[in-house]
Amino acid sequence: MDLRRDVFQAIADPTRRAILLLLSTQALTAGAIAANFDSSRPAVSKHLQILTACELVSQEQIGREIYYHFQPEKMKEVDDFIEPFRQHWEQRFNQLDEVLATIKRRKK
Repeated sequence: MDLRRDVFQAIADPTRRAILLLLSTQALTAGAIAANFDSSRPAVSKHLQILTACELVSQEQIGREIYYHFQPEKMKEVDDFIEPFRQHWEQRFNQLDEVLATIKRRKK
């Protein structure tokens, strides 16, 4: 398996997560994205290649510029993985709420 095409590997990097957050509100060029980071433009381009390879980001050429767009549907893979954990913790928090409510009632 090519790690660059794995969504989990892609989002493991904090810079790539930050790029996704930037792109979640608007399409940007590589230069505009790079302006938000201390790293070099080639380093940002490498991150964009990885995000594109795993389909979290798509490219659109407009004139001479390439704009990068966030593809949120690919994040469903992450959501599907996290869902059982979310259900587990919601159940645990509900149990905790019940215990706290019982303690509160006993104090009255």
